[in-house]
Amino acid sequence: MNFSYDVIVVGGGHAGCEAATAAANMGAKTCLITMDMNKIGQMSCNPAIGGIAKGQIVREIDALGGQMGLVTDATSIQFRMLNRGKGPAVWSPRAQCDRMKYIEEWRHTLDRTPLLDIWQDEVEELLTDGEGRGSSVTGVRTVWGVEFRAKCIIITAGTFLNGLMHIGRRKLPGGRCAEPAVLRLTESIIRHGITSSRMKTGTPVRIDRRSVHFEDLECQPDENDYHKFSYLSPERKLRQLPCWTCYTNKDVHNTLRRDIADSPLFNGQIQSTGPRYCPSIETKLVTFPDKDQHPLFLEPEGEDTNEMYLNGFSSSMPIHTQLEALHKIPALRDVKVYRPGYAIEYDYFDPTQLKSSLESKIVNGLFFAGQVNGTTGYEEAGGQGTVAGINAALLCGGSEPFVMKRDESYIGVLIDDLTTKGVDEPYRMFTSRAEYRILLRQDNADARLTERAYNLGLAKRDRFDRWKRKEAAIQRIVNFCAKTSVKPSEINGALEHFGTTPLHTGSTIAELVARPQLSVEKLAEAVPELKETIEAINDRHDEITEEAEITMKYRGYIEREKVIADKMHRLEDIKIKGHFHYSELHEISTEGRQKLQRIDPETLAQASRIPGVSPSDINVLLVLMHR
Repeated sequence: MNFSYDVIVVGGGHAGCEAATAAANMGAKTCLITMDMNKIGQMSCNPAIGGIAKGQIVREIDALGGQMGLVTDATSIQFRMLNRGKGPAVWSPRAQCDRMKYIEEWRHTLDRTPLLDIWQDEVEELLTDGEGRGSSVTGVRTVWGVEFRAKCIIITAGTFLNGLMHIGRRKLPGGRCAEPAVLRLTESIIRHGITSSRMKTGTPVRIDRRSVHFEDLECQPDENDYHKFSYLSPERKLRQLPCWTCYTNKDVHNTLRRDIADSPLFNGQIQSTGPRYCPSIETKLVTFPDKDQHPLFLEPEGEDTNEMYLNGFSSSMPIHTQLEALHKIPALRDVKVYRPGYAIEYDYFDPTQLKSSLESKIVNGLFFAGQVNGTTGYEEAGGQGTVAGINAALLCGGSEPFVMKRDESYIGVLIDDLTTKGVDEPYRMFTSRAEYRILLRQDNADARLTERAYNLGLAKRDRFDRWKRKEAAIQRIVNFCAKTSVKPSEINGALEHFGTTPLHTGSTIAELVARPQLSVEKLAEAVPELKETIEAINDRHDEITEEAEITMKYRGYIEREKVIADKMHRLEDIKIKGHFHYSELHEISTEGRQKLQRIDPETLAQASRIPGVSPSDINVLLVLMHR
């Protein structure tokens, strides 16, 4: 059998689903090949989407016309906006989801996407027209001998490539609990000169809620307000559920320390690097030996299941050790579990071997996205999948690649970090990684990206029109506040009520909004015309009012970051790829030559971000470019 497509996506996880829908929605005939059609979009670890910086990525996926935000809102059982006590640059949405309904919603999304086929099988070989640098993909072959032909291949295999699971001293091949590893695809890829290495991740026990003493836990309720992930989603459909918190204690720690020699992380059984910012419970004990407790979060797996997820207790300790330690926690003294935690090692490919489009620098038409690029997290995977899908479709049509700058999106920061700096541990996005955080807020992702996505053909007309209506509504509020003045006699009573200094002379509403004690919502109660302006907005006026307020309150910071970003754009505009033989440039440092030769940056700005390339090296390149 022989099947022909424009784009083939290998793997049905978060990166694969976004890649497949993006490519198909842009008009590329696409096939998603996955080992199990019933586990498409499976949440291998925590059934939650978003979090610090990750929530911003999901909103960016949505603004681009991707699906993760819509699927999350349709299956959310708890929503919270994290970091509300800080400035809006770091506000981050997070939703707990119903794991099974999330899979069903993704499957429904894929099934209704035109030009997208699904094939259940395992890919074992990459097909090309030659070997090594300069070759091009021609298709893939599966373990059942089926050959697929395609112009572009996107590898999104997650943790399945030579996956090896660990519990205590036992280890078994597998890409996920009860699912087989993919054993030959890595070897088919690296024979072209693409390098791979190993990483490790892990997951906690799954708990039966009927055995939990909830009276000994602290309830963490949801925030059932107007915030959502997608700019298009209607009201939430599912019942909203609380999460619960508790702590480990000295008895728990002593139990784990007693058997630390049986931990594959510390007995030499696991050699690969795990995620620094999501460590196992045994790693926490070794890294923070003086801490007597660590927080745990007990989170529901779904609306209609007794299964719960113990966030913060990732472990690969022996089963009996995990259970004994859990029983030392008062709320879990009688706990029953569905399965223990485990660690998993898997192959990934050095992302500095990729262009900013996520296409391989070595094999033409070959793209990588998700954990195979050394990242961790559903959101980071989904963002990469969206970009890979877009660029595969563009490559099939002979168009220029789609690349986002660091001041344009967190996804742009993520891909630039991966392709410029590489990884030595699983990469996780944080707001601190983005130097333009005030520009990359969760509220304005559509302002940054939707028009670009519409011009690409990914965001559809209804989404674009909705954004233009929203943009106009935001501007109406901002203009009204900038042009409307109030007298002290009209507003001072309200100002004193809100705990802020009264006026001595007239002031515009915009100047009052800039005060930390005041908001547009509060001022609308004191200025009837402002309230009428807001109420005239027919759709999602809360969201629109919030963004208008942020625009006014943080105008100075926003303008300052734009100036800094514009200066960096001058270096982004200087293309250097193909202009230098770095090994011959003795004017720059040895380390700089080696790093520039390995990364082969596209622009002078990218070169400036390579670790080991000094400012003086950049100055030399700039002088040579002028020559």
